[in-house]
Amino acid sequence: MKKCVCIFCLLAMIAALQAQSRLDSVQLLDEAVVVARQYKEIIPAQRLEGEQLQRLNSHSLADALRYFAGVQIKDYGGMGGLKTINVRNMGSHHVGVFYDGLQIGNAQNGVVDLSRFSLDDLEEVALYNGQKSEIFQAAKDFASASAVYLKTKRPVFEKGKHTHALLRYKAGSIQLCNPSFRLEHQFSDRLSITAGGEYLHSNGRYKFRYRRLTPGGAVAYDTTAIRRNSDIDAFRIESGLYGTLSDGVWQAKIYYYQSDRGLPGAIVRNVFSGGERQGDKNFMFQAFLKKELSPRYKMQFSAKFAWDYTHYLSRDTVLFMEDYVTKKMQYDNRYYQQDWYFSTAHSYAIRPNWEVSLAVDWQYNKLNADMRGVGTLFTFPERYSAWGALATAVDFGRLKMQASLLGTLVFEKVRYNTKSPDKHELAPALFVGYTPFRQTDLTLRFFYKRIFRMPTFNDLYYTQIGYSKLKPEYASQYNFGVSYKKEFKASFITLLTAQADAYYAAITDKIIATPTGSSFRWMMTNMGRVESKGIDATVAVQAAIGKVKLNTNLTYSWSKARDFTKINGFKLSSYGDQIPYTPWHSGSVIGGLTYKTWAVNYSFIYVGERYNGAVNNIERNRIEPWYTHDASLQKTFRYRDYTLKLSAEANNLLNQYYDVVLNYPMPGRNFRFILTLSF
Repeated sequence: MKKCVCIFCLLAMIAALQAQSRLDSVQLLDEAVVVARQYKEIIPAQRLEGEQLQRLNSHSLADALRYFAGVQIKDYGGMGGLKTINVRNMGSHHVGVFYDGLQIGNAQNGVVDLSRFSLDDLEEVALYNGQKSEIFQAAKDFASASAVYLKTKRPVFEKGKHTHALLRYKAGSIQLCNPSFRLEHQFSDRLSITAGGEYLHSNGRYKFRYRRLTPGGAVAYDTTAIRRNSDIDAFRIESGLYGTLSDGVWQAKIYYYQSDRGLPGAIVRNVFSGGERQGDKNFMFQAFLKKELSPRYKMQFSAKFAWDYTHYLSRDTVLFMEDYVTKKMQYDNRYYQQDWYFSTAHSYAIRPNWEVSLAVDWQYNKLNADMRGVGTLFTFPERYSAWGALATAVDFGRLKMQASLLGTLVFEKVRYNTKSPDKHELAPALFVGYTPFRQTDLTLRFFYKRIFRMPTFNDLYYTQIGYSKLKPEYASQYNFGVSYKKEFKASFITLLTAQADAYYAAITDKIIATPTGSSFRWMMTNMGRVESKGIDATVAVQAAIGKVKLNTNLTYSWSKARDFTKINGFKLSSYGDQIPYTPWHSGSVIGGLTYKTWAVNYSFIYVGERYNGAVNNIERNRIEPWYTHDASLQKTFRYRDYTLKLSAEANNLLNQYYDVVLNYPMPGRNFRFILTLSF
């Protein structure tokens, strides 16, 4: 706490002195000349936006996020498989996912299934390490080790036109059927509305190769099979109201998603089918208001209500004496979540170059369940959370600094069993950016951030596994980076941008599952420690030859994330080894070429060698590298106010059979055709 106070005091004194000197210089100078464009963000985001985002051969948000440096996607295969994001090896629980500025929550298990989000209505996908380089934001924006921001398309109308419509139909391999629509209407200069929806169907069946070796290296299984129980039927509809005020904007959005899907099981010991099903219903309403009350003072208010329903059904059967009988433990569980959220943030400019902000958030989560066949009473937990964030930012032109202090209070109630103790934590962060040269767009940056994640309801209260006395899981990050940007005139290359970051992160009190006296029963506990270090690099090039435009984006990541967990003072056999599913090397390439109404796109993803188990010196734990090549061709036709776009995509061109998660095979070569009509 003393360190945080010192940081704030130091920034305040420097800002006051710098502001006074600037005030004097303004009184003496008649004009100022800007030599180089000022950079806006201390820690720049990785972004996919506009046409580049739409041209990706991506079925879902998870597919698009693979192209960011430092990102690993856990994909359990198929159209219905769960897809989660992990950034810099800190775990999915440390990644905040924000939809139009408000965080998507899941108090039950703490992760967001990315497969439920379509790219059709998204204008931008951005990834921030640490946090967004902005202090005027909700307190929860400060509360993640990294954050993904999803920004939906805001309607823009040409003069004299007040209505837009878009119809899209996607069809392809794996029996894909995916129609969608989007409508936009402008009531007045200050008010507009959007509405959109889509239906997704796939039987989820595709060929895959199953090949496994014995510990001695001999081939145990080598066959080609059809992936089953990966089907999905999903429906999404959402609508938004967009308004402007005098020196302000407001927005309200309603969202509903419903799906019924098979959960593809692991392919183990030549068993290729599973009987798990999941049904989801997700409803969300959110709104925000942002207004500037004076040149120095601005405020914003946000509110959200979310209701989530999950039905998990496990009915594995086997043919026995000419009849199907159940095997293993059977489940028929229904979960109901409520999420109420309110936030207010205020920003005040003390000096032209010195700004302070205060944000306060409140959230209520409730989880009910109907768990058939389970003898232990469900806990029925409720959680009351409050966040307060105090932040300051100073801008000295070539030097920018930001500091924040986040306080968190958590109180819980339970109907049965033992509740988790009340928790209160403080988390500081410091961000610094410096441009050493006036005429060169080169930026050096550094940030330190300490953050934590609360145990989820599953961690605390899951029947026979949860432990209500769990402590929060802490993460400390250090990041050094450099960014460079160069615009060229009268050259084949028009724009070059590059950035590289080296980072170190340590996670303590990591929440892991450890065995008890029974080999069947495991319990959640705070015992883990993981240290991660790595390098993320990206290079983007834009070029033009006459009417031919080219753009290329390359990413590369090297990471070393090692497990230093001890249990009762003794090192595990995996002590010092790379944690599971963390490749040492990974990268991607995106290339696009446009000529008049034609567009050709190519993308490549590479994930290097990794291990599926914690012990790296066992050959059977090793997973081979995998990579995919994707390509697409687009043609646009225009007639008066109508635009027709035809697209053909080929994914996994080389038909490589691979697993992202062991025993969950991914599709081979597949095709997709898209027809889009807008007017």
